[in-house]
Amino acid sequence: MIGIFRKYPIPSILVLGVIMMIPGFSFLDVSIMEARNLITAREMLFDDHWLLTTMNGEPRYQKPPLPTWLTAISMSVFGVSKIIWLRLPGILMVGFIGVFSHKLSKTLGMGTVQSITNAMIAITSFYIIAIVIEGPWDIFAHGFMCFGIYFLFLAFNNPGFDLKKVLLSALFIGASILSKGPISLYALFIPFLIAYGLSFKYERGNKSFGKILIALFIGVLIGGWWYLYVRLNDPMSFQQMASKETSNWSSYNVRPFYYYWSFFTQSGIWTVPAFMALLYPYMKSRVKDLKAYRFTLLWSIIAVILLSVIPEKKSRYLMPVLIPMALNTGFYIQFIRESLFEFRKKWEVLPVYLYWGLLGLIGILFSLAAYFIFGDIPDISWWYPGIVSIVLFVLGLMIMQSLLKKKTEGLVNLGIVFALATVILIAPLARFLEDGNYKPISNLNQELSDKGMTLYQIEDVSPELIWQYGQSIPRLKSEDHMSWPGESSFYVLYGSKDLSGITTSGFNAEYIRSYDLNRTEKGNGTYRDRLKTHLFKFSLK
Repeated sequence: MIGIFRKYPIPSILVLGVIMMIPGFSFLDVSIMEARNLITAREMLFDDHWLLTTMNGEPRYQKPPLPTWLTAISMSVFGVSKIIWLRLPGILMVGFIGVFSHKLSKTLGMGTVQSITNAMIAITSFYIIAIVIEGPWDIFAHGFMCFGIYFLFLAFNNPGFDLKKVLLSALFIGASILSKGPISLYALFIPFLIAYGLSFKYERGNKSFGKILIALFIGVLIGGWWYLYVRLNDPMSFQQMASKETSNWSSYNVRPFYYYWSFFTQSGIWTVPAFMALLYPYMKSRVKDLKAYRFTLLWSIIAVILLSVIPEKKSRYLMPVLIPMALNTGFYIQFIRESLFEFRKKWEVLPVYLYWGLLGLIGILFSLAAYFIFGDIPDISWWYPGIVSIVLFVLGLMIMQSLLKKKTEGLVNLGIVFALATVILIAPLARFLEDGNYKPISNLNQELSDKGMTLYQIEDVSPELIWQYGQSIPRLKSEDHMSWPGESSFYVLYGSKDLSGITTSGFNAEYIRSYDLNRTEKGNGTYRDRLKTHLFKFSLK
């Protein structure tokens, strides 16, 4: 481990979390969920919709406002032109999860090196990173809940009644609720309480249940006031939203109970160690603190079981499981670090060779893969793919060398560096795969403003297009009813070039051009029809 991490673990984890994600996140396009949230933040800032939140000028109460407030504040400081600064609050939350992993590991009695390793596993786990890319605000709910749990854990360890710790726990629980409702209470907090009780027991003398009840009561008050405010000030829209969200739990994206059984693969590069760490019969005699190991294992498994009970399932809903699983995976990594290849049984070396051998092979072969991936792209600048290839090739060789020489400390550290390198270096490569299909809508707003013209949409335009356009685009069609504006001339976005299904009596419609935010050709699996729209000019006959 690098000395600075041992000396200044918390600042180092935070800084590394930011540095790790900024390069790739500066290039990635805005996703549909992120676009919705960014539009809401923009309307907070420019339309003063801080409490009765909107998207494209219409009520949007599906998501509580705390993460959107933070994003709007970032907009006010850095502007809206550089997407990386709007993603900064979410990126910081990844660092906070890393800090939590380190601090809770230390509280559980793990050493400095293992605690830092756990933090590195957490911030490089695939879906903890991917959830920031998708931008659904889950990272805020679970990040805040982590510290609600941490302070409650500290309160449990105090036989007296530490009101300060309980209130800090309540504050972060409230922030989590104000980020995405009770999601994290169910997916992270309740599994924690059950796992803690089964592993450490709730002692009668330390008033544990009183601490839980007070933290929850105050936390719900802190997190729930906004819901009450909206319910009182816009009851009809709030009721429609609540009915729709509730029905989704049992009728939308319904998957079988076993849908999450491959949950450990969501840790990405840590899949093999994560799987090995889940094997309780194998690990129970190979960890120094069985209670702490059992706690992280139960926390992970119980969270998966509770999520599996809910009919609506999505891969990103598993993200909170990766937090306790990072701590659990750390037990296996620490066992490998201390084993010095002196395993009790011969087969134990197989997952070690499988995992680190695969990492080394990926690093060594990446340069060859890069040639086939980028070689057919005309006029490509090879400087960046070349740097990535060299870095991963060298890391691959170093991993193979440590594996052959059976240097377990080197293997563990190089595995962490390899995970960090892939996050930092791989994402920007996507820009080298762009084709000429991309036709942004970003200049249209200024173009129409110069002409003194207004833009409307006939059918719902994708949030990504609205975000890039730069302001709200009013809808002309509501259900089956068209409401034409009083202007003699205006512009319209419509998803098809064929207007035959639209009654345009009294207007001449002239096709102007098309916009397409897809970076792949139609027919590719990643192509999305919603990202393409057509611009028409409507004029009175």
